[in-house]
Amino acid sequence: MAAQGWSARVGQWLRRAARSDGHERHTLALIGKSTLAAGISWVIAHDLMQATSPAFAPFSAVLIMQVTVYRSVTQALRYVGAVSVGVALQAALGLLAGPDLLTFVLMALFALTIGRWRPLGSQGSQVATAAFFAFSTYVSASSSDQALKQLGQIILLVFIGCGVGVLVNLLVLPPLRYRSAEYGIHTLAQSLCDLLSDIYPALRQEEGLEKERTAHWRQRAASLGSMVTQAQASMNTARESVHYNPRRLFRRKHGHHVTFDGYQAVVDALERVSYQVASMTRSLDQGQNEDERSGRDHRRFFHAYGDFLASLAHITGLFGEIDEDHLQDQAEQLCASAGEAQEIHNRLTQGAQDSSLRLSDPSCPYGILLAEAARLMDEFQYTCDVLQQGVAHATQQPSR
Repeated sequence: MAAQGWSARVGQWLRRAARSDGHERHTLALIGKSTLAAGISWVIAHDLMQATSPAFAPFSAVLIMQVTVYRSVTQALRYVGAVSVGVALQAALGLLAGPDLLTFVLMALFALTIGRWRPLGSQGSQVATAAFFAFSTYVSASSSDQALKQLGQIILLVFIGCGVGVLVNLLVLPPLRYRSAEYGIHTLAQSLCDLLSDIYPALRQEEGLEKERTAHWRQRAASLGSMVTQAQASMNTARESVHYNPRRLFRRKHGHHVTFDGYQAVVDALERVSYQVASMTRSLDQGQNEDERSGRDHRRFFHAYGDFLASLAHITGLFGEIDEDHLQDQAEQLCASAGEAQEIHNRLTQGAQDSSLRLSDPSCPYGILLAEAARLMDEFQYTCDVLQQGVAHATQQPSR
């Protein structure tokens, strides 16, 4: 039974990889390219060069196989630099002090210190790793000349492995993560939509604001921060995937333009929206004036507020379906929905001002919620306008 369950999960995973250009397909592509790069590096190092330690080449090729070509290049440069420093450090100390314990301790001290140099980034630890391997190679060599030859060979193998890895990542299905920007927006927008969709029906009901319920909304709104972080990371990956990537030239020929300004503005605006929603849920959770809960104006206010949030939930749902291939139509639809939300917001504001509710009383939530609604409306209107402007700018640019 366990084997059948495992087989079913693997089958589902493979079907998702075949069906959509998502995480599963990206994972398979990365595994396949890493295997290819490792195989080519091994043939060069073992069969052609007959190197003493051929594993350095395939190890280096796999290590710098990253999710974008740009990241592969930068990591390759840092890795080669770290290894070269580590090997050179051992060569210098070995020649000066010989292969004894004191040399190893000094080498470890210097390598670990240099490894914390910020320009080396995540590859800083490779300085010490390379130095330790170099020390092992040095003490096992029969002469100083042979030791220096083998240390030079290690650096050459690292160069070969990194070069093969970068070339494979560049020439074989170079990762172009345009869709990752959309996925980040989808996740954040859908989370906002789900939260607003849970809130507005309760506001339309006379008894929909129990303390337990509003506390749950507040907790969910606070968790939106992690969604914002993921969306920003997706945007960074999408931008990064364009650099040094030959596939962007084919996209330009077909009228697709390499720009993420509109998407970045959308993510930034949705980030601000998430903060406003969190503030609104705090206001709802802080309680209401019990003397007014049963009043007619109270019920009308929250029913109208629910209608307003329902219009915002519709907009966030549209953001959750953004697709590059249909972006112009979606931008127009979003702006139309924003116009409808503005009309609902105006009715909410006018109705509150015409009521007997104490809008300026800080012990009542009405004035605070109206202020939150105004800020939310401004952010959603701005987000829709920015996206439409980005689409208009892209369509006006000539294809190259």
